[in-house]
Amino acid sequence: MRKIQALLKGSVTGAIGLAMTAAGPMTAMAQEFPDQPITIIVGAAPGGATDLLARLVGREMSEYLGANVVIENVPGAGATIGMTRGATAEPDGYTLSFGNMGHLAANVAIYNDLPFDPIEDFEPIGNVANVPMVLTVSNQSGFETFEAFLAYMEENPGLANFGTSGPGSTGWLAPSLLLSLAGLEAELVTYQGAGPALNDLFAGVMDAQIDQTATMIPVHKEGQAKALAITSEERIEQLPDVPTFAEAGMPEFDMVVWNGLVAPAGTPDDVLVRLEEAVNHALESKALNERYVELAMQVPPPEERGRDAFGALIQSEVERWLSVLTDLD
Repeated sequence: MRKIQALLKGSVTGAIGLAMTAAGPMTAMAQEFPDQPITIIVGAAPGGATDLLARLVGREMSEYLGANVVIENVPGAGATIGMTRGATAEPDGYTLSFGNMGHLAANVAIYNDLPFDPIEDFEPIGNVANVPMVLTVSNQSGFETFEAFLAYMEENPGLANFGTSGPGSTGWLAPSLLLSLAGLEAELVTYQGAGPALNDLFAGVMDAQIDQTATMIPVHKEGQAKALAITSEERIEQLPDVPTFAEAGMPEFDMVVWNGLVAPAGTPDDVLVRLEEAVNHALESKALNERYVELAMQVPPPEERGRDAFGALIQSEVERWLSVLTDLD
C-alpha cells in the first residue's frame, strides 16, 4: 500500500484541489423539507453499478419526498473528487453523496492524503444495497472457465489486464484482492467508471473486469462478455451457469459490496430523519425490489440499513480495509 500511496499522492492532491470548495454559511432551513430539488453526487461515470443504484433509489426517494432527485456524476480519483464535493457541500440536505465500501472505507487506507474523513465529514443516512461481485472476461479472450483464466495469468505474469474505475473503487479492490490471494500479477487499467471500462471489455481491449451483479448480469445475459465466477455464497438464479469463487477453488475471495447514502456533517437531525424515511420508503418499493431481484442485489434488513447501523458499518469497514490493504503489502 505504501507504494500505491506514493504514486497517488501527487495526482490526487492536484485533482482534489480543483474540486474542493469551501462550504458556505448555513442558510435558514425551510419550514418544510424539501422545497427544492435534491442532488445525489455519484463519484463515477454513468453506466456502472454505483450510478444505477443511485438512480433506482433516487427515483423512489423523489416519489416519497415530493421533490426531484437529480443524479450528478463526478468521476475521478477513485471517487474522491465526487466524495470531496459532497463532504464540503452546504449541510442542508439538498446535496447528498452515494458511496460504497471503496469510497467510504477502503480509500482511507489507499490515499494517505485523503481530503475528507468518511466518519467525521459525513452523516450516514442508510445502507441501500448489498451486491455480490462477478469476474467477467471479454469474448475475444477465449477463456471459458475461471481455472483457465488463472492458469493463463500463472503462465504469463503481468500480461492479463483488468479494467477498473481506479484505486479505491470496488472494481479496483476486487482484482487487487484476487491477485494478492492467488499470488499473481496483472495490469490494472484505470477508467472514469465501470461503464467506460466495459466498452473496452466488449471490444477485447481489456481481458477482464470484476464488478457488481447490477452491471455484470445484463452483460453476461446479452452475450457482450462472459461471466466466470461470482462472490456470493451460492449460485444465483440470474446466473445459474456461473460458479461461485468457492466452487472454482478460491473460497477465501469473499467480497459483497455495500452501497449507501450520506450527507455532509452538520446536516440538521430533522432533515436526516426525513431522508432516512425516504430511503426506507425506497427500499420497500415493489418496483425497486423487483429490479433488485433481476440484478441479484440484496435489500439490507431494517436493522442493518438505518442511520446508526450504517454509521457503525462504515466505522468497522474502515478498520477492516486498513487491515486488508496493509496485508497486501
